[in-house]
Amino acid sequence: MKKILMLTAFALAGLAAAQDTTPTTTETTTTTETTTDTTTTDATMAMPMSASEAFGKAQEYAVQADVAYPVSFYDRTLWKAAVDSAYVAATTEATNRDYNAYLAQLYTKTQWWINAYNAWDKLGELNDTEKEYASLSAAKLAYLALQRGDMDGARAYVEKGMAWKDSASLQAIMKRLM
Repeated sequence: MKKILMLTAFALAGLAAAQDTTPTTTETTTTTETTTDTTTTDATMAMPMSASEAFGKAQEYAVQADVAYPVSFYDRTLWKAAVDSAYVAATTEATNRDYNAYLAQLYTKTQWWINAYNAWDKLGELNDTEKEYASLSAAKLAYLALQRGDMDGARAYVEKGMAWKDSASLQAIMKRLM
């Protein structure tokens, strides 16, 4: 058990080191002039990238995040990078359904329910897997609305969720609304 924990710690330390965002400075001095070249990870992120590059980065970050974190939340560094890169791809090519579906999937995976719900709703026609994700986001929002006493909001989320795909969660919430 101790070996597994040690190996996991080393693996996560390696991932953390790969995420280091400290600026690096390189100086080159000649007898007649001095040139300073400063490169930062933030500067690289600020450079405009194509939608396909951003999509590739989003997928790369998501795979790393799956390995690094036991629970998926947007506030985790790698999940944030994955979602943000997917957002860049989806907004750069707003008509690309694959980019928008992947963004919706990442919102769902990171439990950002309102963004997931809105992204699934925006997509229109969904396949079976997407309907499950969309229904889940609606169920989560319906439950939250129910908890805060917003019966009309909860009912709207349940109805939309059931239109995507009926689930036991949505049925249980609907029973509480009656």
